Amino acid sequence: MPVKSFREMTKSERDHYSLEMRVFRSIAFYSVLLGLICFALGFGMYLYGLAQDSMDESAEISSHIVGSIRMMSQPEAYARDVLEIYKQNAENQADEESYYAAFDRVTDDAGYEQMHLILKNSRTENMSDFFFAVPVPEDGVIVFVADTDPREGHMYPAGKTVKIPGFVQKLFLRLGKGTEFPRTFFFLPDRGLVCVSGEYINETDHTDGCLFVMMRVGTVLKGVRGFALFFTLMVLIVILIAGTLFVHRIRKEVVKPISQITEAARSYVSDKREGKANTDHFARLNIRTGDEIENLSLVMAEMERDIDTYVDDLTDATAEKERVVSELSMASKIQAAMLPHVFPPFPEHSEFDLFATMEPAKLVGGDFYDFFLIDDDHLCLVMADVSGKGIPASLFMMVTKVILQSCGMLGQSAPEILNKTNQALCKDNQMEMFVTAWVGILEISTGKLTMANAGHEYPVFKKPDGKFELYKDKHGFVLGGFEDETYRATELYLEPGTKLFVYTDGVAEAMDPMRNQFGLDRMLDALNENAGAAPEEILHGVRQAVSAFVKDAEQFDDITMLCLEYKGSKIAIED
Repeated sequence: MPVKSFREMTKSERDHYSLEMRVFRSIAFYSVLLGLICFALGFGMYLYGLAQDSMDESAEISSHIVGSIRMMSQPEAYARDVLEIYKQNAENQADEESYYAAFDRVTDDAGYEQMHLILKNSRTENMSDFFFAVPVPEDGVIVFVADTDPREGHMYPAGKTVKIPGFVQKLFLRLGKGTEFPRTFFFLPDRGLVCVSGEYINETDHTDGCLFVMMRVGTVLKGVRGFALFFTLMVLIVILIAGTLFVHRIRKEVVKPISQITEAARSYVSDKREGKANTDHFARLNIRTGDEIENLSLVMAEMERDIDTYVDDLTDATAEKERVVSELSMASKIQAAMLPHVFPPFPEHSEFDLFATMEPAKLVGGDFYDFFLIDDDHLCLVMADVSGKGIPASLFMMVTKVILQSCGMLGQSAPEILNKTNQALCKDNQMEMFVTAWVGILEISTGKLTMANAGHEYPVFKKPDGKFELYKDKHGFVLGGFEDETYRATELYLEPGTKLFVYTDGVAEAMDPMRNQFGLDRMLDALNENAGAAPEEILHGVRQAVSAFVKDAEQFDDITMLCLEYKGSKIAIED
């Protein structure tokens, strides 16, 4: 596979890896493979035909020679005599002179000499070996009766025994298993490939011996080289012609249409970069191949139109999204501006120190805090959480804040502020939204704190000599739930040095990546870790503890906190 992309290649590399060349190489490879298979089959059939001719010739020669010697002598009688002498003297073969002398009574017979002469005269140049022998299956040998090898010292005398390999014994020494002499090829180390055939001396009694004929296959293989060269040449010609025709067809029906589609794609990209509105690059191709390539061009034309439509829609959607984001950003700024954000808020009052923060989970949030002076001696504190998130919650939050502040400025008590606000929110609350809220009114001169809770989180107090602890005040139902709901007051007197911490559920319910909550215990630990610090530092410490816990997890809810430290009346502070 090429390492470079097609665009990075040189022209010669592109030609090498082009579809045409790859198709041609594939055709050539599979044509050669198919040619080799066909050659192997044809060559095998060719050799088989020649071998059959050679074996038929050997069998015909053997049959003719057996007929000739039977007319001039009694070969089966000589075979029986040799076999009988062999069995009588088999144990004395070590003494070759006396062993072979025992067969003289057979070889000296005039008929035997006549038979031997006929055999020698019948030998041809193509014969690798030609002899008359008697098989002895029980000993795994053949005993020579007459041999015709003309080479000096290679003619075996009568009585000579030769061991026969196991497969030859199974093939030739299965006496009485058939009337035809076996025919086969096998390889001899000193002679190469030979064709073995022959004839039984007595067709009814195979123990009378066999006439073995081994033909050289050199003549059989004549013409094989020419056959192989001719076949190879024909395969190359077929590959060349078929490859050329197929590549031409591929170029016309595949490569050219694909090149047209590629060029149309390049033109499309170029026009889009230049901002041109042309949308018919693929529709103009007019490819009519009647196959998947034509379908590809049609699909590309549809895709081009769909992409243009999608791009237009996406442009409009992006512009709309940017407008919405811009408006949300403006809303976020307006919401933040509505919350008190100047600290210290009342520099003329040294009786208390106050700090608050609100961090929305989205651009705008539903949490809010508020604090305002009802008169010179009464400070109203508010912590609230609207159900839901986003724009609906932020709008409901603004309405709730305005109502709470309006009711508070009338000089009413904390429970009455919640009662009036609940009644106002329950009217025409078609979205069925609600608010949890905590309201506290601090009498600055005495430290008296009157609280009312509408389903909000418990406040946390720290006495001058103690630590931050939850204070379980009286809870009423959420604002906006039931119009006739009433709320009860809880009163506390704050000693100088007492601190108050109020918050929304976004602090305790902040989650880490494993969805474990921060929890009230960790919140109290964070508060007490720097309990003696000013309210601003305390809130920063809690926020850092929450951030360290949640790590990279997405902020789940708005996080709003307020901390107040009561220092005592102005007269006591001055004293």
